[in-house]
Amino acid sequence: MRETGSRSPRGAGRPTLEEVAARAGVGRGTVSRVVNGSPRVSERTREAVEAAVAELGYVPNRAARALAANRTDAIALVVPEAEHRFFVEPYFSDILRGVNTALADTEMQLLLTIVGSDRERGRLANYLAGHRVDGVLVVSLSADDPLPDLLTELGIPAVISGRRAADEPLPWVDADNVGGARQAVAHLAARGHRRIATITGRLDIYGAQCRLAGYRDALTEAGLPPDESLIAPADFTEEGGRAAMEVLLTRDPLPDAVFVASDVMAAGARQVLRARGIRVPEEMAMVGFDDSSIARHMEPPLTSVRQPIEEMGRVMAHTLLGEIARAGLPVGAPRPPQPQLMLPTELVARSSS
Repeated sequence: MRETGSRSPRGAGRPTLEEVAARAGVGRGTVSRVVNGSPRVSERTREAVEAAVAELGYVPNRAARALAANRTDAIALVVPEAEHRFFVEPYFSDILRGVNTALADTEMQLLLTIVGSDRERGRLANYLAGHRVDGVLVVSLSADDPLPDLLTELGIPAVISGRRAADEPLPWVDADNVGGARQAVAHLAARGHRRIATITGRLDIYGAQCRLAGYRDALTEAGLPPDESLIAPADFTEEGGRAAMEVLLTRDPLPDAVFVASDVMAAGARQVLRARGIRVPEEMAMVGFDDSSIARHMEPPLTSVRQPIEEMGRVMAHTLLGEIARAGLPVGAPRPPQPQLMLPTELVARSSS
């Protein structure tokens, strides 16, 4: 004999949309509209459906809803870097923390993908071609990375952290790299330093180019003659910072200060100075960029340009959710301009300068 009561019988499977419709005395489509939050339902009907949902213990089938809406309820965070860089550099974990915070109150699943080789890049391209995510966040792009063009070709909404060039066509969120570098070098010049060197990041990354431009602008503003021999290219790694500092220590006369384009590289440069017995800041002042935990724990603590990395992650995620919603608008519907957001930086002065 069939059980009766306010809930479906134990073992009979979870309640269906049809059972909710029958209980509420409405059609299946009406229940679907209520469950999906459609405004095209009267208040009386909504209350009847919600009461039936509560009585039966109905749980919407998220996968079916996503399929019906041509959605996956998933986004990918893609980091085109070697795996070891992702785990040793605070920048990436701070971005990830911000993205997670922004998605905490949504139904979106976050897929983290680290792409450090051509094979991994090909595997990612095949995965994205299957439209298994609703959108993509991309961090740390080089100028010639083909991934954004692939996303455009596939029609997948995307937001990138940092631009590939000044005229970046995709939605982006970035920090004021030029202004931050200018602040750092102006700070050193204001303290009387005249031979100010810089250790750059990878110059195929637009953000590194911007920090170098800010360095040059600040020298001009301080009335200091540019000296290309005081520019030491590196690659945003600790090893790169060490190698670049070794190069700068061959200059004659030596620089009396150095602006390093990331805290990670500054840590490597500081190791070289310590090994050579060069005191910081007495013989060479130092300023980094990022204001990561590395800066606070160096000896002496590192003056650094703070970029709001975690906030960048949050803003990227919120921006992507907006892009995903915009992609679902009917053809011909008014569309807002693509968001391009520059977040401010701030110099945090410590003992190294």
